[in-house]
Amino acid sequence: MTRFDTPIAQLHAEIAAAKARFHAAQPVTLCAVSKTQPAAVLREAYAAGQRDFGENYLQEALQKQAELQDCAIAWHFIGPIQSNKTQPIAQHFDWVHSVDRLKIAQRLSDARPDSLPALNICLQVNISHEQSKSGASEAELLTLALQISQLPRLHLRGLMAIPAPCSEFAAQRDQFRQVRALFDQLNGQGLALDTLSMGMSGDFAAAIAEGATLIRVGTALFGARPAKSPAPTSL
Repeated sequence: MTRFDTPIAQLHAEIAAAKARFHAAQPVTLCAVSKTQPAAVLREAYAAGQRDFGENYLQEALQKQAELQDCAIAWHFIGPIQSNKTQPIAQHFDWVHSVDRLKIAQRLSDARPDSLPALNICLQVNISHEQSKSGASEAELLTLALQISQLPRLHLRGLMAIPAPCSEFAAQRDQFRQVRALFDQLNGQGLALDTLSMGMSGDFAAAIAEGATLIRVGTALFGARPAKSPAPTSL
């Protein structure tokens, strides 16, 4: 037994309950958002059956990957992508969820080794139009998706979104419904997408109701991250 047996089982039970409640037939992958968690903690979660881990910070993730080479982990990069980080991301991850520019996709394609399977890509869409968040706009999404779908060594799988936080279930569903509509529109244009990466600890039931196939959960699995200490003030 590990400390993660119970929370992982509970999350899978909640996923199953949401699927049953909303008659959602799609498979749902649980991706553990493991940023700031040490490799030893990930190893415990792995021993409890968790296989997909999402990381936001490249250098931190690379160190964990080196320590966990003996584990058959599917690594997901879910944070903002700087151009100078595309090569190691392309070389060390199985999925990238946060692509929102053609330039980034081209660099990932160029850097993906031929010896590895095609890199799974999700396009991040800024569904809430928040200036503080990355993501393509709805207006540019189709053109971007069609361009990226033609790049070698990439496999465009679907969309990712981080809607504005809200506690009201109907409002959560409304935002995820908009993402699903975009997903359906892209498939209607001939793109064979199969992944909707949406839903986190506080709203994944609403996301599953609207078709999520992958949810990104951190707090519900690892607990709340400690608050950052305030900067010292001068006297």
